[in-house]
Amino acid sequence: MHENLNIVWLKRDLRTFDHDPLFEAEQLGGNYIIVYLFEPLQMKHPDYSLRHQQFIYHSVKALNKTLKIHNREVHIFHTNADTFFEYLTTTYNIKNVLSYQESGTNNSWILDKKVAKILKDKKAKWIEFENQAVIRGSKNRKGWDKYWFTYANSTIIRNVYSFNNFKLLKSPFDFYINEFPFIKKYPLEFQPAGEQFAHKYLNSFVKDRGKDYNRNMSQPEKSRYSCGRLSTYLAWGNISVRQVFQTVKKSSNYKIHKRAFDSFLSRIKWRSHFIQKFEVECSYEHTCINLGYEQMKYTNNNIFLNKWLKGKTGFPMVDASMRCLINNGWLNFRMRAMLVSFLCHHLEQDWKRGVYHLAKLFLDYEPGIHFTQFQMQAGVTGINSIRVYNPVKQSIEKDPDAIFLKKWIPELSCIDNAFIHEPWKLTEIDLIDKIIPEIYKQPIISAKLARTEVIKKLWSLRENELVKEESKRLLSVHVRSK
Repeated sequence: MHENLNIVWLKRDLRTFDHDPLFEAEQLGGNYIIVYLFEPLQMKHPDYSLRHQQFIYHSVKALNKTLKIHNREVHIFHTNADTFFEYLTTTYNIKNVLSYQESGTNNSWILDKKVAKILKDKKAKWIEFENQAVIRGSKNRKGWDKYWFTYANSTIIRNVYSFNNFKLLKSPFDFYINEFPFIKKYPLEFQPAGEQFAHKYLNSFVKDRGKDYNRNMSQPEKSRYSCGRLSTYLAWGNISVRQVFQTVKKSSNYKIHKRAFDSFLSRIKWRSHFIQKFEVECSYEHTCINLGYEQMKYTNNNIFLNKWLKGKTGFPMVDASMRCLINNGWLNFRMRAMLVSFLCHHLEQDWKRGVYHLAKLFLDYEPGIHFTQFQMQAGVTGINSIRVYNPVKQSIEKDPDAIFLKKWIPELSCIDNAFIHEPWKLTEIDLIDKIIPEIYKQPIISAKLARTEVIKKLWSLRENELVKEESKRLLSVHVRSK
């Protein structure tokens, strides 16, 4: 006789507090285990990188420290979900599988459908909880804003855990960290992983860091301190949107820094807004959401692309931003948008040639935000303004003292601030006793940054019938009616 067992399947919800599936597992009673799967198919997907795996593993490791007092742990397995649940339902009498709905890529959706079929065939019930006001099956945005605020202000779940006496058998898919030494190591350059650090960052934001949020959020160096820095923890579920919203709202500093805090909270809501878009149309990952823009033609110069990938374009702010990302996985929004704009509008590259590169670099990679924002900044939605960022202007305005530039491009540290934003203007006399790389004397494209054919075409397509038709469709699905 197989033992009865419930499963809590963790995905992007690596926390012990304000957690619906874990709460429900306790309410159901009986034995349950908590599992996380490192799925080979997902790990091979082009949006997934080592740094993501490292953050996940160390978040789980932190969870296990918390759960240890209850004789519980998150059991990690290395196999695809369909294989795992096929095995588990054969070995145990699985009654319920509890998880959050995941607004993932089409790849994860295909795997989930396989799991759903296996569980249905084995008469196991899969209970999927709505994930933080992102509505599955939504046809439009009618009532969505009210729905989101209702969630954000609703009661936070205070999870309580029973003592576990169930002993899980060894499986062919057990994860042994010593077989994955590259995951075991966690770079100090990254934000520390885990639920504890999510709350530490949140508390320091409301206590002090957040007061200059509006003033500093567009500055690449100062934003590292004044921004919430919670995006990574939200992406992997170390903390919930509801916890963030209520902590900020109920803070004793809220009235003092109301303007800054409200600005921050509006972006927390926008986060859900973009994930909702992706939940409805996950084709954002690989196809212009406005099909009219699929007819765009780009030069797609491989040399230009490779220089952009490595942060060696000759434009200081572009290079510093990319090198920063490569080093630690976080960059403020303004500079992320500039990187995409420079790739698509100035280097005339199809957005699809850079989208996975940045997905792998962002430690806070969230599919629902990443692909929707990438297309928006590339100018291929038809419903958003085409924003062309000038990296020189951004550099002068957002890093006037060149602190960020000199930090990430030390080879320019010998240059005075008056010239560092445009080093190609330096004369031979200016460079006496100074050596800088040739790429900063002559960038990969003209420093004049003239209006490219891509920019002209993006704007002209606004009058294309298919673009206009698709724009109407997108407005009806993704924008709230007034």
